[in-house]
Amino acid sequence: MLLDERKVPPVDQSEYIAEIKYDGYRILGEFGERHCILKTKNGADCAKWFPEVAQGLANLSCGRMVVDGEMCILDELGRTDFNALHAHARRRRWQEGDELVTFCVFDLLVQGGQSIMDRPLVERKALLAALLDPAPPNVLYARHIDATTADAPISWLYEHALGLKLEGVVGKLAQSKYLPGVRTTDWFKLKRPGAVPPERFHRKK
Repeated sequence: MLLDERKVPPVDQSEYIAEIKYDGYRILGEFGERHCILKTKNGADCAKWFPEVAQGLANLSCGRMVVDGEMCILDELGRTDFNALHAHARRRRWQEGDELVTFCVFDLLVQGGQSIMDRPLVERKALLAALLDPAPPNVLYARHIDATTADAPISWLYEHALGLKLEGVVGKLAQSKYLPGVRTTDWFKLKRPGAVPPERFHRKK
């Protein structure tokens, strides 16, 4: 499910949740029954690139699960370092001395072998939070805030993201279904100005 992009948040945010926008590799993780597959948006299995994540997920005692998230390298304030992650991934393997990689997981798509993509987002996230309690090493449950925390949760979190110089925030309709491969206005990103420098798009492969 792909995100729309906006310059300003909606005026009425009562039906939205807000999450931190992570800057990394978008990954689908399939695990359970002692195995784990980590797939990039292009369909490559990157489990060997990030074995510390794959092993932790494979060791969870559960049926077949599929989650959506972002593979990142985070600093002590939770800021992402995309260039460090990209350099790590280019080697296509883990090596001694690599920086810590964290899989920031924000959605649960399949539970116990059954698709739950038609269920509301907040229900999927509640199931995900339970699944990742406790989370295995190198896996982070991406928490959210809603209108019970702040009258305008997206604006509130965005102001804090600006202060910490995070990439930005994501707003999602709390009752939204998961639509694979669809770019929808139900989910949108609101990025901090200057968060992604122009040279990002000219990096070496």
